[in-house]
Amino acid sequence: MTAKVKIKALVAGNWKMNGLKASSKEVKTLAKLIAKASKKAKCDVLVCPPATLIPALKDAAKGSKIAIGGQDCHANVSGAHTGDISAEMLKDAGATYVIVGHSERRADHGETSEAVCAKALAAHRAGLIAIVCVGETETQRDAGETLSVIAAQLAASLPKGITAKNTIVAYEPVWAIGTGRTPTADDVAKVHAAIRAALKKRFKAEGEAMRLLYGGSVKASNAVELMGVANVNGALVGGASLKAADFDGIIAAYR
Repeated sequence: MTAKVKIKALVAGNWKMNGLKASSKEVKTLAKLIAKASKKAKCDVLVCPPATLIPALKDAAKGSKIAIGGQDCHANVSGAHTGDISAEMLKDAGATYVIVGHSERRADHGETSEAVCAKALAAHRAGLIAIVCVGETETQRDAGETLSVIAAQLAASLPKGITAKNTIVAYEPVWAIGTGRTPTADDVAKVHAAIRAALKKRFKAEGEAMRLLYGGSVKASNAVELMGVANVNGALVGGASLKAADFDGIIAAYR
C-alpha cells in the first residue's frame, strides 16, 4: 500500500457505566436519532453501552448503520471469573467491537499492557474488532515522556499478526479524558504520526491501513479541527456520546 491509502473513519461512543434497562425508551430514541444522523455521514458509527444494554441497542439499531460494541472483555472463553464477561459472550449478545485497555481499566483495575494484549487476542478469537487504547498521564506528559510511553504501550498491547480489519488503535491522553482539556491539533498530529510510524514499521501495509482514533474531551465544537488532523481516522467519544445531539455534532465532522 502507499501513503495514499484511504481509511474510512469511525466515530465510536463509549457510554461507560451509564444506562438502565428501565430507560429503554430513551435508549431506542437515542439509537434512532444517531442512526438517522449517520445516514449522511461518510464514517462508520459505533456505540459501546454497558453489557446489560447490548441486546436492547442491537435491536434498536437494526436496519441502521449503527454498530454495537462492548467496553471490555476477559481474556478467557469461560471459567471461574466472577463478574467478568468474555468476548464470546459479547459476540453472543450482539456486539461486533470491544474496547480494551481503556485508561480507566488500566488505572482502576491495574490492567497491564500484557493483559490488554491478551484481551485483544480474545476479541479476535471471538470475531470481534478490538479497539486498543493507549495514552499518557499528565505527569508523563509534563516529563516529556508522551512518545516513549505510547511506544511502550503499543509494543506490549498489540498482538502479533493483527490486521487493519480486526484492530483499531485509540489514542486517549489520560489527562484529557472527561476534563474538558484537549491537546492542540499539533500535539495530536505529533502523537498520531508516531503511532502510524510504529504500526507501519511493525505491521507493514496493515499498519498503514489501520484506523487511529483520537479520544479525550472530543465534542461538537472541536470535532472538525481534531478530525481534520493527519492520521486521525475518527474519534472515541465519552460523555458527549450519551446525548444524541452532541454525538451527532461530532459525526457531522464527516458530512
